[in-house]
Amino acid sequence: MPSARRSFTRAELESYRDAEVPDLLPGPGQELRLLFVGINPGLWTAATQTHFAHPGNRFYPALLRAGVLTRAVDPAAGMTDEDREHLRERGIGITNLVARASVRADELGTEELRLGHHRLEGLAQGLHAGTGRLPVVAVAGITAFRTAWGDRHAQLGRQEGRVAGAPLWVVPQPSGLNAHENIDTLADKWRQVAAEVDWPAGLSRRRPSGR
Repeated sequence: MPSARRSFTRAELESYRDAEVPDLLPGPGQELRLLFVGINPGLWTAATQTHFAHPGNRFYPALLRAGVLTRAVDPAAGMTDEDREHLRERGIGITNLVARASVRADELGTEELRLGHHRLEGLAQGLHAGTGRLPVVAVAGITAFRTAWGDRHAQLGRQEGRVAGAPLWVVPQPSGLNAHENIDTLADKWRQVAAEVDWPAGLSRRRPSGR
């Protein structure tokens, strides 16, 4: 069960090293339309069992600003059942290339990342077989993507290749450690991804207010 706390000591977080976080995927009767792929869980994510959970991570605020989410999600103390259902109803799933938690993604080895690429192919194939729908796949992190796909010249944005036939994008790493991006620039990039998603009329991407 996720912790209900919003702070941890360094020793407490360290105890979650190599822990795993389950994928967040739509349930029976719910279609997967957009699959976000993190590199691997951070220790805060492992402690709360919630993807992209660190308070400094811009993932959920940027998705809200982009109009991909229709209400705010604050996962720092652990995502609520209502939060998870909101993502599932939107057709949004979250997984990782590598399951084990670490302090930083650069602690992962080349072989781990390449195996993660193959695992993602298998996951996408299984989801397609189960629903008959190909989701749009967005990998968050260009450096790890280059290693996992064996393409050192890959750039952010829509990729020529696909994942099990699904459209493939690379979006920036939303961690607060990525000083090249902020909530607005992340939202701009994720709007491009969302524009390719086949949203049904009742779940069409809302027009974000403000900036």
